[in-house]
Amino acid sequence: MKKIGIFILAVLCLTGGFLMLPSNYYLRRTLVHTFPKIDQYRIFENRMVEAGSPRPWEKAEGYNTLSIPEDYLPLFEEYGTIAFVVIKDGRLLFESYWEDYSPQSLSNSFSMAKSIVSLAIGCAVEDGFIRGIDQPVSDFFPEFGKYEGKEPTIRHLLTMSAGVDFEESYASPFSPTTKLYYGNNLHAITFGMKQVETPGVNFIYQSGVTQLLAFIVEKATGEHLAQYVSRKLWTPMHAEENALWSLDKAEGMEKAYCCFNSNARDFARFGQLILNKGSWDSIPLISEAYLQEALRPDTCLTDIQYNEVNRRYGFQFWHLTYEGLSIPYMRGLQGQYVFAIPEKNAVIVRLGHKRDVAEYTSQHYPRDIDVWLAAGLKLIDMSVL
Repeated sequence: MKKIGIFILAVLCLTGGFLMLPSNYYLRRTLVHTFPKIDQYRIFENRMVEAGSPRPWEKAEGYNTLSIPEDYLPLFEEYGTIAFVVIKDGRLLFESYWEDYSPQSLSNSFSMAKSIVSLAIGCAVEDGFIRGIDQPVSDFFPEFGKYEGKEPTIRHLLTMSAGVDFEESYASPFSPTTKLYYGNNLHAITFGMKQVETPGVNFIYQSGVTQLLAFIVEKATGEHLAQYVSRKLWTPMHAEENALWSLDKAEGMEKAYCCFNSNARDFARFGQLILNKGSWDSIPLISEAYLQEALRPDTCLTDIQYNEVNRRYGFQFWHLTYEGLSIPYMRGLQGQYVFAIPEKNAVIVRLGHKRDVAEYTSQHYPRDIDVWLAAGLKLIDMSVL
């Protein structure tokens, strides 16, 4: 019995020593905080995305005179919804909040941030910092050179067809995704990716690829990603509140593939920018041509997860068809969504703690999306009766 006790103590000491290694900083945080949560900006260092010209949404004539249909309320609760906002014709039609969240409360975007990075790339092309989306990645970082004669380009990064060896998994504490989220060295993980297949062939969703796009934005513009997004998008769109973009360490790099923290009203501005075809106050913020391509799935790629033509992903934006409506949208891990619905001239935003892990087989989108679209469209249709 004494030997068993000594053995257990030795194992605990070895385990503790392993966890205390500097390289396992991320693992210690993983064990403390477990699965990512919507309010964890508090545990990270952050860089402000300044709202330099705030302007509240104009309220629609029927603002908040309607209610979410009762049939949907149990599902709003079940999925832990904390904010639901509907914009119609550029005006705030409806908003509702749960728990202790308010119109000003910050919540993590998770992978909706990928769409923001895509917009930043479009701005950098328009500014001339990047020659175009077919510019080789090696122009910025020579370590990402040719693979079997084909060179990865910014387009390949945007379409998640880079062909690198990044494993997308939040379930494993040892995955690179977990290391990106809880770690303190984004550069090491991102530049540790290796080319393992020809770029431009398969769509494989990989957060590390978005992080590499952010490093390109930073190198091309000479600005931090948060500063560039503030100057080119957040301020011109008249966001009401400063956002926070979480960093890997103090004065470090933005966790660009996730972790843009804002509120539902201001997230809705990205949807409105889509409806405005890249303009705000009649001033172009991003090329309409770039935006059109960004929102359109690249059908030249094979969606490797389902072994079929890619019909759901463009330049870091998702796409679906719902009741005949063509809807580009932003999507985050825990059910963060911004839906732009051009046919209705409307934006629907849903923020919360979780989403359905099951997907529809026809279009492969999470099933909870039907709840948010059905409820939002019902409000929109009732407002015009």
